[in-house]
Amino acid sequence: MKPSKLALHSLLHALGVAVYSMLVASLMFNAESIFGKMNNFFGPATILMLFVLSAAIVGLLIFGRPVYMYLEGQKKDAVLFVMYTVCWLTIFTVAALSIIAATH
Repeated sequence: MKPSKLALHSLLHALGVAVYSMLVASLMFNAESIFGKMNNFFGPATILMLFVLSAAIVGLLIFGRPVYMYLEGQKKDAVLFVMYTVCWLTIFTVAALSIIAATH
């Protein structure tokens, strides 16, 4: 696969991680106003299940396609895909930190 196509696909996966992270952060930020105060077992249990679900979703977005590519014999492309994805996520994280610093 061409490096430009790998970079584009990895960008889409990284955007998926970023959007999913923002949705979960929004849910957690507004959880008390949506669900009320949790004074029982289900609050912490739900947070733990959300954490496990998030790890699975983000893991699939970052490693799912590269593992498939690796198993199909595209080892170099698989490694590049992961590297591109991590680079995109780094750029998104630095941008988010810059926005926080600029608005603080």
